[in-house]
Amino acid sequence: MAYNFVAGDRDQLLLMPPSLAEWLPADHLAWFVLDVVGELDVSAFVAAYRSDGRGGAAYEPSMMVALLVYAYCVGERSSRMIERRCREDVAFRVIAANQLPDHATIARFRATHQDALGELFGQVLRLCARAGLVKAGLVAVDGTRILANASRAANRSAEQLAKEILDDAARSTLMKTHAWEPRAGMSSRRS
Repeated sequence: MAYNFVAGDRDQLLLMPPSLAEWLPADHLAWFVLDVVGELDVSAFVAAYRSDGRGGAAYEPSMMVALLVYAYCVGERSSRMIERRCREDVAFRVIAANQLPDHATIARFRATHQDALGELFGQVLRLCARAGLVKAGLVAVDGTRILANASRAANRSAEQLAKEILDDAARSTLMKTHAWEPRAGMSSRRS
């Protein structure tokens, strides 16, 4: 199979500093995210692309997944802000292999792979449980009734939470897109 992806080489030498590996300390969250995504099965993402090599080159799916996972870890959900941080933030540049995906590409990747991203968060939880970072188990609750601000409808699975996060990110991107568009009757230049 001949997939057509834009190559991303995090080991490519640059003038200052000579390697992306020197841009961040070894214990930085970005390296952890890259290691975790390297352990995940991203075949569902790759399967969405043409295997004959035709068409424009796409960003490598594991890089895009790592970019979104890292962005969510640091609280960034807007595709426009993720794009900006890929230009300005060293950790985002390391995650993106010094490439600059634009906000439309990020938003399309998120929308196209929404189901696969939801399943991926389940994989992440299982991986964390295997590594001993979280304790997955049974939670037993007694039948005591206590007045509270919770309801049965407020409880969600990991996949439902992931879908809500992705929907929120899509809404945020849409709102910021509308904020960037010129208003009707207004010129983009000052008179």
